[in-house]
Amino acid sequence: MSNARTNISSEAPLTESESLSVTAAVALGWLHTAKFLTTAPQLHFLPPLQVPEIAFVGRSNAGKSTCINILTQQKQLAFASKKPGRTQHINLFSLGKQGITDAVLADLPGYGYAAVPMQDKLRWQQVMANYLVTRENLKAIVLMCDPRHGLTELDEILLDVVRPRVAEGLKFLVVLTKSDKLTRAEQNKALSIMQLKAGGGEVRLFSAPKRQGIDEVATLLWQWAHPSSESAA
Repeated sequence: MSNARTNISSEAPLTESESLSVTAAVALGWLHTAKFLTTAPQLHFLPPLQVPEIAFVGRSNAGKSTCINILTQQKQLAFASKKPGRTQHINLFSLGKQGITDAVLADLPGYGYAAVPMQDKLRWQQVMANYLVTRENLKAIVLMCDPRHGLTELDEILLDVVRPRVAEGLKFLVVLTKSDKLTRAEQNKALSIMQLKAGGGEVRLFSAPKRQGIDEVATLLWQWAHPSSESAA
């Protein structure tokens, strides 16, 4: 028994990249536990929860559903409508091993699609703004952005809405989706521009086909949902 302890203590410490991969494996295993919890057409239908909630938001066609499905390693967890912008519900997915929910993902409706009537656009803008401002257990926001188009006017409005909560400690991440469609120089430029606009939030390049950014985003989400575990580690 003493020899085993000696061998363990004499092992070389993990490098930064090895530590990240270990954490990413834990994070991805945790995200894979995602299960549909409920859907809500309006805020008052959302159940009051005590566990951390991480909201995914973004313009229609920005790759939000794909990102959620890739992170959770489930092909059809987040539904990608054939008519972008038509899905107008907040969908919640529970996370946690051994049947114990320790966090929730919130998939908010895509916004900004031209075919949606203006009345519906305005209504959902207000619903989303109210959610982002008032949801008490909201721990983090993940904003999807196609770097080829940059931030839209609605993205800028969303940033203004959440800025006070981010200043109070709400975590914020901009995911630059479809980054494989950019050259390396274009990726670096998009990353630099978005880091300036993110107002203290995190920014990550992300590509489903190239598997870019998946480990990094998964690790961030796990750390944000388990701050006590991260500080203990």
